[in-house]
Amino acid sequence: MYAVVGCTDCANMWLLSNPRESKTATCPRCGKRHQTKKLRRFFESEDRDAARQARAALLAKKHGDSEAFAQLEHVSELDRQVEESGIDDREYLEGSGLDADEVFDAGEQAKRGRAASSGSKDRLTIVRESIRDGDRPSEDEIVAVASERGVPEERARDLLEKLRRRGEVSESGGRYRLL
Repeated sequence: MYAVVGCTDCANMWLLSNPRESKTATCPRCGKRHQTKKLRRFFESEDRDAARQARAALLAKKHGDSEAFAQLEHVSELDRQVEESGIDDREYLEGSGLDADEVFDAGEQAKRGRAASSGSKDRLTIVRESIRDGDRPSEDEIVAVASERGVPEERARDLLEKLRRRGEVSESGGRYRLL
């Protein structure tokens, strides 16, 4: 089930799927949270495309473009026109004086670099693991282990203090443990 609903604050209209199953919905434009049972339903249908078409027609009418909208067969026609309009990435890059192949290769290399480094851990996680791996380690021991794993010493000390202030670790007699 799909419903075209409207926001009471900004008058935005959007599609809401399964409106009877969710208790609240958030307006994608202004972010206001609404109780779904109180939202005005302009149109309801089991078919998503029918709901999209109804929303498009309502928006066209709201903006005084009903005549232009009537000339389209279906809202999916707009999707096709958008896909066909403009220029593609290669044409844009070459028109800007760039070598498109070099740009695409650089993008692929960057993706591979991110994929290789995506297995790396963030610094806060490394500091936590440095505490967990030790037997009630001291600050110097935690910093040493974290710096071996790529965290700069000062940053490791700052993160340890941050964890202590958050209440995620406790310190007693210069020794730390995770809570």
